[in-house]
Order: sequence, then C-alpha cells, then structure tokens
Amino acid sequence: MAYIFLDESGQFNKKTNERYFLIASFTVGEPKRTHKKFKSWCALKFPKAMRKQSEIKFSDSGIDKNLKLRTLHQIAKMDVRIFYTYLDCQNIPLEFRGKKSLKSGLLYTQLVGETLDLYLPLQESLLHIFCDQRRLKGVGKQEFIDNLTARLLPNLVKGAQVRIQTVDSKQYPNIQIVDWLAGAVAAYLNKKESGDEFYGILKNNIVAEKELFKDYWISNRKKQKTQSDD
Repeated sequence: MAYIFLDESGQFNKKTNERYFLIASFTVGEPKRTHKKFKSWCALKFPKAMRKQSEIKFSDSGIDKNLKLRTLHQIAKMDVRIFYTYLDCQNIPLEFRGKKSLKSGLLYTQLVGETLDLYLPLQESLLHIFCDQRRLKGVGKQEFIDNLTARLLPNLVKGAQVRIQTVDSKQYPNIQIVDWLAGAVAAYLNKKESGDEFYGILKNNIVAEKELFKDYWISNRKKQKTQSDD
C-alpha cells in the first residue's frame, strides 16, 4: 500500500511575479505519524495567535524566516520522500491555450499526471492519492479522478487499485505538509529570499524532480520551420 499527497504553488498567469508553477508531492510509509507530528509541531512551536488555526500555510505572513527554517527541518526529519514537477509559465504548450483563455483545468490535470509518473513503476497493489481540492476550469472532479486513474493503472501490478481523493487541506495535515514543501521549493525556483536555504534543507529528501515542456517552443519553432521549408 502506498500513500501520495499533492499540492501546488503558483499561478498559470504570467503577470504574477512567480515564473514557475509547481506540483509538489511526497510519499511516506506511515501517514498517521506525519499527520500527528506536524499537528503537534504547529500546536507547540507557532505563535499563540496561530495555534488554533485549522491550517498554517508556508505563505502566512505571521511566520518569520527562522520558524520557517525550523519547520522545514522538522518536516525533513519525518523521512518524507519528495517528488515534484515544475513549469515555466512561458512554456505552456499550444494545446492548453484557448482562443481567449488557458485551458487551466486540463493543464493542471496533465501536470498532476506528470508528477505521479515520477513514482512509476510501483509494485503496490493499492495506491492512495490525496490532492488538495481545487476548482478546475473545464474539468469536473470525477473526470479529473478518472483521467489520472486511467493513466496510472497500466503501469501498476495486475489487479492493483487506485483511490484518488480531493480533500480539504484544513482537515488533512499531510496536505499542509505538501503546502510547505511546495512553498519552499517554489521560493527556490523563483529565486526568492532564503529560497536556497529552504531548498538546502529539503534536498536530501528529494527523490525526483522534472521541468515540464522545457523545450516545447524550441521544438515547435523547428517543426514550423521544417514545414515552411517543405
């Protein structure tokens, strides 16, 4: 049995000050243990005004740099195994660009699928995947689940089951952990203050990372040039 938790950081809109959109995830052998440890850490170490919050995000303004570093060290010690993908928002392929707006639901589904691909092949007969709930433009919840399930099953052992849930992060501390991982790695990718320090704490926990569609527009221009020459 395997457990995977996913969350994202960033916006597809190129007008933001963040160049990259990131899907972060982690797997761990005992999710109940990480759940309890993170919940306990938040209750004991965060400012009193924040301790009763149902969720404490990496981006919360009430958290100083030192506490962020200590929290990331604590997460790293939980033996989480991190897998993530990221996308330069300037490289979004044509197939996800509509006439008036991005096909953001389809793009998000594709990115989550690419992130899950990093775990393959898997020998477990039961795969539990928990995604932070997000409204997807043009893609229904069940379509999202069906798409990912169909993508994964051919790469799992015969008879394997995939159970995918979109959940409220306020009720799932493990999703809150992914929020911290995503925020830290995004700070590194976007060259924000302390990003190198955040990444340095987590780097030994990172199993796989991949930039998506990196050479898409280079390949597309070459293809167009070849067609025009013909």
